[in-house]
Order: sequence, then C-alpha cells, then structure tokens
Amino acid sequence: MSNIREYMKEKEKRTFLNKYGSDSKRINYKEKIRGYKLARFYRAILFILIVAGVSVAFYLQWRNKIYTESLVLSSTEIQIVSGNTIKNLGGFILQYSKDGISLTNDKGAAVWNQTYEMQEPRIAICQNTVAIADYNGSTIYVLDTQKPLGIINTNLPIRAFDVAANGQVLVALDDGNITWINLYSADGTMISNQSTRMNNSGYPVSLSVSPNGRLVGISFFYVADGATRSSVAFYNYGPVGQNVNNLMSTYNYADSIVPHLKFMNDDTAFAVSDDRIMFFSGNEKPLSIAENLIADKIRSVYNSEDYVGLVFHAKTGETLHRGEALYRLDIYDKKGVLVLSKYFDFEFTEIIFTKDTFIIYNELDLLICNINGTERFNGMFDKVTTLFMPHGSINRFIAVTRETIDVIEFK
Repeated sequence: MSNIREYMKEKEKRTFLNKYGSDSKRINYKEKIRGYKLARFYRAILFILIVAGVSVAFYLQWRNKIYTESLVLSSTEIQIVSGNTIKNLGGFILQYSKDGISLTNDKGAAVWNQTYEMQEPRIAICQNTVAIADYNGSTIYVLDTQKPLGIINTNLPIRAFDVAANGQVLVALDDGNITWINLYSADGTMISNQSTRMNNSGYPVSLSVSPNGRLVGISFFYVADGATRSSVAFYNYGPVGQNVNNLMSTYNYADSIVPHLKFMNDDTAFAVSDDRIMFFSGNEKPLSIAENLIADKIRSVYNSEDYVGLVFHAKTGETLHRGEALYRLDIYDKKGVLVLSKYFDFEFTEIIFTKDTFIIYNELDLLICNINGTERFNGMFDKVTTLFMPHGSINRFIAVTRETIDVIEFK
C-alpha cells in the first residue's frame, strides 16, 4: 500500500509541474517580455517613419515654395569702381580691373588689395582661390579669401591658365613653335613641365587642373591627313601617375574641336566640342563615362561641382508666359544625364548653380529655379544689381548694387 501511495503522490506532483511548473512560468514570462520589447521596437520604428515622412513633406514643400516677396535684412555701403569686373569668390566680393584686384567681405570690409598693371587681365577661380594674369604677360598672382598666396613668374607669354583650390596653377606658355604646359605651386615653384608641338601632340586649346591639384586635363587640337582632330588627355601628378610618366588616359575625336575642358570636382571632368558634351570620371585615372551629341550651336557654358549648363539660342516659336523665349538652358548632372531643359526670355549676365538650385540674372531680371524646373522666383530686382550670390540658407542671397551690399531673404 505504501508503494501505491508514493506512486500516486509522484504522479500528482509530475502532473502539477507539467501544468503549473516553474519552467513553464519562466517560458511564459520570457515570451511576454519579448513581445513587449518587439511592440516597443515597432512603435519606435513607426514613430521614426512618421517623423521622417512629415519632415520630407515639409522639406519638399519648403524647397518648392514659390517666393512672393523679398525682405532686405541688411544693407552696407560699398564702392564699386566704374569699369571693374565683379565676381563671387567663396562668398566674398571680388573686384578686378587693369590696375588691380581686391576682395571685400559681405560687411563691406576690405580683406586684401593687390595692385598691378595689365592690358587684358584674365582670372581663374576654384572654390576660395583665384589666379589672375595678363594675356601675353608673364606674371600670375595667386590669392584666396584670406590672403595673397604667392606670385608666379613664367618668363614666357601666358596663353591660358587654370588654378586649383590649393593654389597650384596650370599654365600654357608660348615659346615660338613650342608650347610649354607647366604646373606651379602658389609660391612659384615648378612642379612639372612638358612641351608640345603642333606637328606632334598638337596645340593646347583648353586646360584644367582638379581642385586638389593632382589631375590635369588638356584638350589638344591638331591636323592629320588634312582633317581637323582633337584629343583630350589626362595626367596624374600624384604617386600613381609617377609609375606611368603621368599620362593616364587619352581620347581622340575626329573632325572636331574641343575648346572647353573643366574639372567639376576632384574626380569628375567634362569637355565640350562643337557637336557633343563628354564626361569623365576617376580620381586617379579619368575614364569616359558619357557622351551626348549636340545639334544646336552652344552660346555659353557654366558649371558647378554637380551640374553643367549649356546655353543655346531658343528656336523661333518657343514661347513663355512673358513672351517668346530667347534662350534654352540644358542642365546635365555629373554622370552626364540631361536632367532639365529650361527656356527663359531675357538677356543674362550670369548663371550660377548652388546645390539643387540654379539662378539666371542680369542687372534687372532674376530667375531662381530648382533643378526639377520649379520656378521659385521670376521677376526683377528693386535696384540695378551687379552681382547676385547665395548667402547661407536656401532663401537668403547677397545682391551687390552700385552702392550697397544687400542681404535679401525671399519669402
């Protein structure tokens, strides 16, 4: 009997543990905790998605907002000398003429002033750095938004030049039947030099140096077998290029002239001929990534780090809300994709790109557009304006008039 009682007790104990035991409780407890944590996680993800969606919606609405009014936040006196050319240098106001070059900040205070004597001054700008030289002269002044960086004496007549953000200058020099293409540091130290002849590699018609000074691009023109030909060559003056005598890649174009070659950033360049636009990419060895044929005659070329703009005369009959269109602006991204064709109906002095916005203006007319084509402002300045440039946020700009520097906010 005792054995039977013990057996029954053990059986009841096992049944109880199987139904209500501590292990089962622990499992249920863990499952509840896991479910609670998952619920919190999903609620947090949902909250983040809602906030992100609302933020994107507000951003898109703000980015595509049509400006209906403008407010002058501040106005500072400035002296613009008659005949001076005005440019934007990294958000500062650059003035230059045959007698000198100067820089002023947005408060009207002078940063530096460099005097010289030139007959036909030409400049090259890269980010916060500018180089200025006289065509056929032999001296190049290199300056940035803080101070003068140096003076380069070439000893030969200057035909063309370009500047890097670090102050290096690439220059083509005339030496009779030979054209020298030299790369200098801002203090005048020669980094490299090479000679070209018309009957060999051809005559350099355009040249550019990357912002970091590592890559050089040169467009050559030559005649072979009675036909006009061009080539675009890229050189690397960093450690990689030393292993191959600096020449990295060359592209040939028959029956064509390539008068415009420019680096957009450290690893992207573009070139424009009379019948196409070409894009190249690579921070060590630039390779061709896109070509687009062009049927119309190009009037002018503009670019930023991300976009290239080609301006054409509009065809008769292309009309806008204010009248017949005068020009068409084709905008390409740095991959060579045509992202927008925009018609406009006024003469212009400048086209600038900033982030995903482009601006077309003259002394009186102003057009501000998004890259998607949305016109944020299409109207006129209140005063005759010589320079217009972004200032901080997407809706603030600096307008330099003949007498003042105005900080303008659009609403």
